Amino acid sequence: MRSHYCGEINETHLDQEVELCGWVHKRRDHGGVIFIDLRDREGIVQVVYDPDRADSFAVAESIRSEYVIKLRGRVRARPDGTINAKMKTGKIEVLGLELEILNHSETPPIQVDGDIEVNEETRLRYRYIDLRRPEMLQKIRLRRDVTLNLRRFLEDEGFYEIETPFLTKATPEGARDYLVPSRTHQNSFFALPQSPQLFKQLLMIAGMDRYYQVVRCFRDEDLRADRQPEFTQLDIETSFLDEHQIMALMEGMVRRLFNEVIDVQLPEQFPQISYAQAMELYGTDRPDLRNPLLLTDVGDLMQAVEFKVFSGPANSEDGRVVALKVPGAASLSRKEIDDYTQFVGIYGAKGLAYIKVNDRSAGIDGLQSPILKFLPDNVVEDIMQRTEAQSGDIVFFGADKTKVVNESIGALRDKMGKDQGLLEGQWKPVWVIDFPMFDWDEKSNRWTALHHPFTAPSCDQDTLKKAPGQAISRAYDLVLNGTEVGGGSIRIHKTDMQQVVFDLLGMATEESQEKFGFLLDALKYGCPPHGGIAFGLDRLVMLMSGASTIRDVMAFPKTQTAACPLTSAPAMVSDAQLKELGIRLRKPPVQQAE
Repeated sequence: MRSHYCGEINETHLDQEVELCGWVHKRRDHGGVIFIDLRDREGIVQVVYDPDRADSFAVAESIRSEYVIKLRGRVRARPDGTINAKMKTGKIEVLGLELEILNHSETPPIQVDGDIEVNEETRLRYRYIDLRRPEMLQKIRLRRDVTLNLRRFLEDEGFYEIETPFLTKATPEGARDYLVPSRTHQNSFFALPQSPQLFKQLLMIAGMDRYYQVVRCFRDEDLRADRQPEFTQLDIETSFLDEHQIMALMEGMVRRLFNEVIDVQLPEQFPQISYAQAMELYGTDRPDLRNPLLLTDVGDLMQAVEFKVFSGPANSEDGRVVALKVPGAASLSRKEIDDYTQFVGIYGAKGLAYIKVNDRSAGIDGLQSPILKFLPDNVVEDIMQRTEAQSGDIVFFGADKTKVVNESIGALRDKMGKDQGLLEGQWKPVWVIDFPMFDWDEKSNRWTALHHPFTAPSCDQDTLKKAPGQAISRAYDLVLNGTEVGGGSIRIHKTDMQQVVFDLLGMATEESQEKFGFLLDALKYGCPPHGGIAFGLDRLVMLMSGASTIRDVMAFPKTQTAACPLTSAPAMVSDAQLKELGIRLRKPPVQQAE
């Protein structure tokens, strides 16, 4: 039906006849001459109809936005003064010779040719219209380019793309599973995979050596801007490489991706920082290195002060007191400081103390803060020296349990960096390494795996048993501009070590055999040393495109409540279907009116 895509027409086609199909992006009537901007997946081209061809001109007069049309025309150069440098086809236009309406369109609920803001519910309800917008087409095209580039790199490096099952067994991997009832096995359930983790390890045992997959994963968890119940991973596993070799290989892949797809040169070698350093300096294991602000420990200075807000956490084993100096921010108003206080409250902070440095040379008299009366002058001076505060700066404080301080002041650091325009450079990747093997869960009074229970420790079994809280894992995360885009580890490849980890996680032999017996059995049959990584493809494309959420780089995402306005899913099913599956629904409890 067509000879070319609209966006592909250029000066090389001058004086040629072309056949085009697409949607009417805009129609303009300029004193007897009708201009139609015709749009398809590859771009927009201007088509001109004049009254000399009465039949096609009459059809052009009846056309409206989003009609689907087919046309034949001759490519010609645009007249002087009408070149549109913003369009890929801006140097040419098509003189319309024939015109056919393939389908009409009602007025769409979303304006495709403008920048009018539309609420997200409407955009997702009419996603097929929303995706027609050039900016959305561009993001989907970028996603295609990213996926293709990654595939080519891995194929060049000898990786096999291998599919793993979607219907599998429920396993505890940190989030809730989506369960699928089985009709043929009454009262039994499949689970949709949170990741292909176990299957890709089994592929290494099978001798596949290098595996990858662009795979859909499912997690029934609370959502945020960078979370969805179904998402896409670039999943990778390889045998006989250690963590340094895997990280070097992945750096090469990411460097090539950014260079070839968005023309960005990333560093020849990505910096590395330990988990402990990241938490100490940034309060997070996903640090944005574009931000120069650092957390400074001042707990030792606060241990002897009478102000319990500071001395309490300073003398507690699980407490922390930090200072965050923000250069040039002493001009912040009280309302702005109150807003930041409310912000850190989201993360559990009970307040936000501060000291404004109005005149550093004036000593205590040059400082302004409600807390100065509670702190000895020598302690305040020590804080000023340690933070290297200068005139015009403000110093914020966090004092609470370590977890609360890290989360709240770490988030404040990120927000301050953006609000004050302090970010340096466009792209700053970093590897975070040397994660703890375990985290202590006070509620359940047991160890939990910081990554997943298949991550190898850096120590031997005996050391791991004696001091699990001090064990370091062979895990590594790739963080880009404060977003974790990839995470991986060297895996446990021996049965006895895997059983030790299960034991430390409070998983009895019988339970571990029931849940992971197939893996424990497989490890007995010559499992090679292996490791891998998984990249969040949606997050990666989000960053590369400049989108604010991953929903803008997915064709058909869910809302933040895990619903699909387009198809009205999730939805009820018939009693007949439930009966066939052996499922009876329980009515939700009736809410009592207060």
